[in-house]
Amino acid sequence: MLKVGFITLGCKVNIYESNALEELLIKEGYSITTISSECDIFIINTCSVTNTADQKSRQMISKCRKLNKKAVICVLGCYIQTSKNSDLDADVIIGNGNKEELIPLLKETIQTKNKQVKIIDVMKKKDYDNLLVSTYDHARAFVKIEDGCNQFCAYCIIPYARGPIRSKKADVVIEEIKHVVKNGFNEVVLSGIHTGKYNDNGFKLSDLIERILKETSLKRLRLSSIEINEIDDKLLKLMEESSVLANHLHLPLQSGSDEVLKTMNRPYDKAYFYDKIKAIRKVRPNICLTTDVIVGFPTESEAYYEESKDFIKEINFNYLHVFPYSKRNGTKAASMKDLNGLIKKVRSQDLNKLSLELKAKYYNDNVGKIEEVLFEERDGKYLVGHTSNFILVKILTNDDSLIKKIVRVKLTKYEDDNMYGVIEGSE
Repeated sequence: MLKVGFITLGCKVNIYESNALEELLIKEGYSITTISSECDIFIINTCSVTNTADQKSRQMISKCRKLNKKAVICVLGCYIQTSKNSDLDADVIIGNGNKEELIPLLKETIQTKNKQVKIIDVMKKKDYDNLLVSTYDHARAFVKIEDGCNQFCAYCIIPYARGPIRSKKADVVIEEIKHVVKNGFNEVVLSGIHTGKYNDNGFKLSDLIERILKETSLKRLRLSSIEINEIDDKLLKLMEESSVLANHLHLPLQSGSDEVLKTMNRPYDKAYFYDKIKAIRKVRPNICLTTDVIVGFPTESEAYYEESKDFIKEINFNYLHVFPYSKRNGTKAASMKDLNGLIKKVRSQDLNKLSLELKAKYYNDNVGKIEEVLFEERDGKYLVGHTSNFILVKILTNDDSLIKKIVRVKLTKYEDDNMYGVIEGSE
């Protein structure tokens, strides 16, 4: 039995696709194992969202070759799609849109010892792929519902890596979630490249969520990320009516300057963003709102940066994911004059400091409340899990049977960037 080691870089969509490929390989008689010199096959599912991601993808190829020079190395995904690099030290090279061809190409390489390269024009891809997951490694199940993006933000390479929007059939999503629930999972995270643009022949994301709430017995449904302009009135109504929808939204802002947003080709301005946040907090007053922010975009002057920082404070986000701008060849921003790296570093550090302050305030505001926690894993003497509003909580217990279960927990203290709690009634 050939031993296969998987390395998955990047987003939740990549994780989902790697899980699907692992299942297909197991059905074909392969053994999935940890990365080591004993692996006969290495499969690297790559990321290309930044230059650093590209570099890490190359490093993983080199690492696997050093571990076992005789192993078959398969490299898949976004880095391949954007670089079109068929000269890598790999035996099977596949881009996006056709990852399901991994097994036949792998078998061909094993039999003939010949290198296999398959990179399609993903921009012409019209159909959603056939990769499905039936088993999940974590306490939360990630369900991919969409692929591709048509937004073409000036800084982003992902539309070129993933191609146009394609959506999974709603009936398939419902059956997948029913399967997840049947197998003991209490939380599903809906994920995609541009999740908010889900569209099954006019059946939109809010329609899909309504069906999930009505037709399954899922206890918690979370969105991995959604653009502010994709939260329609129907979704707001569902958030108001159903506690199954997690009390957390990740809403990428990218910049709090209208001028920078315009050159980024973002589909909103500050006024629209602010008004929609007010509408969200009207139906969910204690909702956790997290965001992505890019610092050092070519048109971000010092004044525009300060404007952005002030807007972040005004919105009162609860946590920031801060990214220094990374020039990506092939994007519109690549032709713009890049800012000094030190400027990006200083602004990143500044916003990361603000993020810690915002997080501490939100966590402290929630001390004393009782929340439902989905326990996910053990961390030493603690069990760790997330509340509906995405607060990471630790409780002191030896009871591992609580993992994957939702338990009512009193949040007792926030200390050293950790929230601690006790099971309701045990204090």
